Amino acid sequence: MGQKLEFLAPLFVPAHRPERFDKAAASGADAIFLDLEDAVPAEAKEAARAALRDNFTALPVLVRINGVGTPWHDGDLAACLALEISGLVVPKMELGSDFAQLAASLAGRMPIVALIETARGLVDARSLAQWPAVGRLAFGSIDYCADLGCAHTREALLAARSELVLASRLAKKPAPLDGVTASLDDAALVRSDARHAHEMGFGGKLCIHPRQIEAVRAGFLPSEAEAAWARRILASGDGAVAVDGAMVDEPVRARARAILRQSQSTCAS
Repeated sequence: MGQKLEFLAPLFVPAHRPERFDKAAASGADAIFLDLEDAVPAEAKEAARAALRDNFTALPVLVRINGVGTPWHDGDLAACLALEISGLVVPKMELGSDFAQLAASLAGRMPIVALIETARGLVDARSLAQWPAVGRLAFGSIDYCADLGCAHTREALLAARSELVLASRLAKKPAPLDGVTASLDDAALVRSDARHAHEMGFGGKLCIHPRQIEAVRAGFLPSEAEAAWARRILASGDGAVAVDGAMVDEPVRARARAILRQSQSTCAS
């Protein structure tokens, strides 16, 4: 299971709309999530599964399957195991015998992006992230709010987002993916949400429309002021010195290096 699930702006595509697959691959997304779950009505589930393909792009292709306990889960899993895809996206991920059975059935063949969408899932996040089968955590923030009955605001979700970043770091997994922004037309909001996620330590954000991709990338790109600051820090030499009236030592330089790496990787991807 050697795939690394390191992407910034993955795009969900309803699997029952195969005419959209090629367009999605050309959208600027850096991974494609073919969706068998929320984006597909019950009457189209079988057609969506039959339409799955793995050969329409060189980008990582993952499939969001229907959750454990649904009528479609076993069929979805069998179909995915017959494909050469980069991983599974599993909704409402929680610990338990169902998860252990799923991990065992994969037998190292492909990693899981574990969607944390419930209170129990959040409590389990640190343990889930430690499992070898889990390659990355992602936040299903809208479902999470529905489970808790809380508002979908930055303040209400602060603790949950912080926990997912911490769980990922403790498990030495890639920084988690933030949940979607529901607005399809407000690029400024998408960029602001992506910026907030970036500042909290997330490593990317789920996209539900091609129009969101550029805004997500912009939100994760360090500003020119940040990049200029980082260059000044790294040009200041070694030891404890003052730059712009503030003390600089090795932890500050580590932050500066991270900013420049992020700037380069975001522009290149």
